[in-house]
Amino acid sequence: MKPLTELQIRAKLKELNEWEYANNALQTSFEFNSFKDAFSLMTRIAFEAEKLNHHPNWTNVYNYLEINLSTHDADGVTEKDFELAKIIDDLAG
Repeated sequence: MKPLTELQIRAKLKELNEWEYANNALQTSFEFNSFKDAFSLMTRIAFEAEKLNHHPNWTNVYNYLEINLSTHDADGVTEKDFELAKIIDDLAG
């Protein structure tokens, strides 16, 4: 898979909710009422990521979740990252 150019990435970011492009990755974060709520979303994302065989880099501390998406094999952001970001947006609703 070929990485997208920064111009392509910036244009596609308009299709997502509160994602940004930094450090060669798509990034977003969520804050929840509890750890249980954060972990529930992480679990739902995990099932979808497995289906895509494309997994996020993420950090979870109590009720805070930070997600970074990039395609390691392509050394950059690809369509796969945008596909997973859209799924995450839908799940986070």
